[in-house]
Amino acid sequence: MEVVATPIAGVLLIKPKIWGDARGYFVETWQQERYAAAGIDLPFVQDNHSKSAYGILRGLHFQKTRPQGKLVSVSLGSVFDVVVDIRPGSPSFGQWYGVELTQDNQWQLWVPPGLAHGFTVTSESAHFHYKCTEYYCPEDEGAIRWNDPDLGVVWPVDQPVLSNKDKIAPSWQEFQAGLGAD
Repeated sequence: MEVVATPIAGVLLIKPKIWGDARGYFVETWQQERYAAAGIDLPFVQDNHSKSAYGILRGLHFQKTRPQGKLVSVSLGSVFDVVVDIRPGSPSFGQWYGVELTQDNQWQLWVPPGLAHGFTVTSESAHFHYKCTEYYCPEDEGAIRWNDPDLGVVWPVDQPVLSNKDKIAPSWQEFQAGLGAD
């Protein structure tokens, strides 16, 4: 497998080796020793699988006090996956990174705890997988507006389908203003 550092501190693009022939392919999606050697050594406690149609956008989500690390991938279809560094003091605070994850490339993105994450489906439908280092805690969830101009994420869809929660998510400025409030 090839491990590629991204411009966001700690975010890694994993390009697993794919063995294929006329029958199909095989790919190793997790192997503890190999991933630990790449710096992904937190224990995973929950796996999630979502299916979404073209144009669905989920995000930008995070957990406030129980941040989740996520190893994400696509088994069917394609998505544009985005992370935003929301860790105060990080050298990449306020920056975003996006990559297309597809059934063909089988790439994975390691999203360390403390980042906001989202994706939009760029194929007819997509199956999206998350290995998480913390349990989902709905009362701890936060969000940032997907199209906030101060973040400037360049999404490949203009009018995505959003949940009500994502339609009213706070702006980047509102998120930052809340960092000092306890």
